[in-house]
Amino acid sequence: MAAGLMMSFAAIAPSVTAASASGAPAVVHVKIVNFMFAPMTIKAHPGELIQVTNKDTVAHTLTSTKPKQFTTGNIGHNQTKGFRAPKKPGTYHFICFIHQFMTGTLVVK
Repeated sequence: MAAGLMMSFAAIAPSVTAASASGAPAVVHVKIVNFMFAPMTIKAHPGELIQVTNKDTVAHTLTSTKPKQFTTGNIGHNQTKGFRAPKKPGTYHFICFIHQFMTGTLVVK
């Protein structure tokens, strides 16, 4: 059973696109699947683009717990929305504003 769970989680693990030859910044990809953020801890550089794709059939958000730091707004089924990581390094907590039991952390270095 545990091996099956690990394989399922690996299948939804996010990817990071490396910087291009032109020096364009990397993009951090996050998925929402089964009312969970994958990964639950996002690592990004200041100002880096974070793209969030919702694979659930209901809308979700990825919203900072402190007002006005960052949010995707509502993301519908199979939609992707993005935001820029804060410019100040630090640890930022986030939730789905609609389903507040969904939580995670953004670490900006």
